[in-house]
Amino acid sequence: MCKVFVMPRLARLDAPGVLHHVIGRGIERRKIFLDAIDRNDFVSRLAALTEGEGTAIYAWVLMSNHFHLLCKTKTRPLSSSMRKLLTGYVVNFNKRHKRDGHLFQNRYKSIICQEDAYLKELVRYIHLNLIRGGMVKNIRELNKSPWSGHSALMGNVERDWQDTKYVLSFFGRGAAGKRNYLEFVKRGIPLGQRSELVGGGLIRSLGGWAEVLSMRRRGQEQVSDQRILGDGEFVETVLSEMDDLGKENFRLGTKKIDLRTLADKVCNVHDVSLGELRSGSRRHEIVEARWILSWLAVKEFGYSGAEVARYLGVTTSCVNRAVSSGQRPKKENYI
Repeated sequence: MCKVFVMPRLARLDAPGVLHHVIGRGIERRKIFLDAIDRNDFVSRLAALTEGEGTAIYAWVLMSNHFHLLCKTKTRPLSSSMRKLLTGYVVNFNKRHKRDGHLFQNRYKSIICQEDAYLKELVRYIHLNLIRGGMVKNIRELNKSPWSGHSALMGNVERDWQDTKYVLSFFGRGAAGKRNYLEFVKRGIPLGQRSELVGGGLIRSLGGWAEVLSMRRRGQEQVSDQRILGDGEFVETVLSEMDDLGKENFRLGTKKIDLRTLADKVCNVHDVSLGELRSGSRRHEIVEARWILSWLAVKEFGYSGAEVARYLGVTTSCVNRAVSSGQRPKKENYI
């Protein structure tokens, strides 16, 4: 038996070389950019993420109450990059506008994307947000707008930190690549909202329920995951390479200790025996110790929920619920 927690959020997936579509929204749909100073501050922080081997940025757009970002992680986990970007921006925003409290929704959205199939579509979709949202009137204004990555791809705004060469390489060489890219963007204007590009999952990846039902009638199946935008084979590959919770942030350089050693430390702090910890007892002290072991093993040392569950003698869902509960132990007491 295990302690019951609220329904878990799915763990983020990440690894070096993974393409992410990130969406961050203002809390209660409030504006996160009030003037050009705010926007320039955010853009400068985006640029800082690309320093060294941090993050490659391919597309981005700043709307009034949300932003989109298409990027590829290198040596720095996405969670670290987003923490650096959003925390610094919020501190400066609150100071400038004499306010306190949260600015963004607690959890930004990140979707791993199949690069070959979706990079071009996502670059176009993200940049056309300015037209769909009425912030610019037409393609001519979009070409010059400083609030998306499109103007850099067109060569009208210089941004050394944005990887324009990589994106344009999908459309051809030199001037021809730029022309082809512009024509591709123009063809996307009449398409309007593209719900299939704003998240993962089977329905979105296949383009809607009609295709899903058609596949089912043909007896075909595909693996899907809400955190991944891609076909079934791609989803299977991603999930096979990443232990759901255990590799959430691919904690680089973290020394992994064995579960028995970690369990001994937790038991000593809570004055319970190892046998009690693994007994399934529902006594408060033991339930708490079991939760702390689960959290530390998964979040700090990269064990999968299944590994911890096998050690404790509980279900994987039990461990995942504990890790995703929103509670955090004081790790310095145990490590």
